[in-house]
Amino acid sequence: MHSVRIVGAPTDYGANRRGVNMGPAAIRYADLAATLADLGLDVTDSGDRSVPRAWTDDPARADAKYLGAVETVCTRLADAVSESLTAGQTPLVLGGDHSVATGSVVGTARDADVGVLWFDAHGDLNTPATTPSGNVHGMALAAALGLGEFESTWADAGIEPENVALVGVRDLDSGEREAIRDHGVTTYSMHDIDRRGVTSVVDEAIETVGGADGVHVSFDLDWLDPSEAPGVGTPVRGGATYREAHAALERVADAATVRSLDLVEVNPILDERNRTAEMAVGLAASALGKRIL
Repeated sequence: MHSVRIVGAPTDYGANRRGVNMGPAAIRYADLAATLADLGLDVTDSGDRSVPRAWTDDPARADAKYLGAVETVCTRLADAVSESLTAGQTPLVLGGDHSVATGSVVGTARDADVGVLWFDAHGDLNTPATTPSGNVHGMALAAALGLGEFESTWADAGIEPENVALVGVRDLDSGEREAIRDHGVTTYSMHDIDRRGVTSVVDEAIETVGGADGVHVSFDLDWLDPSEAPGVGTPVRGGATYREAHAALERVADAATVRSLDLVEVNPILDERNRTAEMAVGLAASALGKRIL
């Protein structure tokens, strides 16, 4: 029986709006464990990683707010992800803001050949030198790739840019565009999905990232259109539909080995009757093998 371990990372230090730290609770409340158990999965919930209190950690740097707290959370999360894999369990990480994905990637890439599929409206490829906001959730992928000042630090997962694919982006900063060009990160915009169809794009992305030991899937709920998933902190119009999102993750489950999975940026304060958290549960099920027939 396939085993899954749920790991919560309830932090909002990387974001510019409070509330996303309650995302793990909202997703659990939407019957995550029962839904996955109904697929025949052996589900363990290891609870939440501890998070430093906000008032004990001065934001300090305007160009990388609360970076010290983010490091603490991600380091603890990386250990939990690595321990899950060692125990033969697929880690399912519940954010929290997208900064937690740096920890997930670091943990899953320990002594492993891993590809990364990054589903997001944004590129998350800023560094402290390029960020317009200082919010670390916009640096999560750059950090995991060791770009800029993240090189050879706690965040550097040792993954090469050619083993990463950004899927469905539609809001990039100028520094992120430059990073994509300079480092050769394969990037598919929503225009590509509109023109080619989501399954074609996802199939190509899977082939691109490789990963002999599997792929890490990092899924930001703002990848969906705000009409589908209103409970996110940085909504961008023109996102994926309900069916496109499920089709994308169904293709991932069919064509790749999902080594680890993030679901991030669910903000129940901004949600409508827990719609976005319920969407996250359904998408987790699709990524882990649920089918209509």
